[in-house]
Amino acid sequence: MAPIPTPPAEPHDSPDAYVGLAADRAEHLARERGWPTVRALPPGAIITMEYRAGRLNFEVKDGLVARAWKG
Repeated sequence: MAPIPTPPAEPHDSPDAYVGLAADRAEHLARERGWPTVRALPPGAIITMEYRAGRLNFEVKDGLVARAWKG
């Protein structure tokens, strides 16, 4: 049987630090801090609820990050 893969380590970074930033600046900063996947979503977007280690999600309203969460 194949070993279970180890998920990537997430940066020691609080998603709350991105709230209020311009979306493009927040994405650039998140990638600099080591997030391999950054996803920007409009308010109310329909998304699946699977957790993906190493992903940072932004809800973007009027070009600013209104909410941020891991997974």
